[in-house]
Amino acid sequence: MLGWALTFFLLALVSAVFGFGGFAVAFAGIAKILFFVFMILLIASFVMRTLGKAA
Repeated sequence: MLGWALTFFLLALVSAVFGFGGFAVAFAGIAKILFFVFMILLIASFVMRTLGKAA
């Protein structure tokens, strides 16, 4: 978990360095995509855990 926190912290720092130009917009788009990917993985993990305990 700490690794992911450091990764996103570094992405935020890079966005700050490049300002509000095209790079910041690209990182924001990537962050939005990653947010939904990890939400889907989180839900899938909960479902698999629930089904595993029910069996």
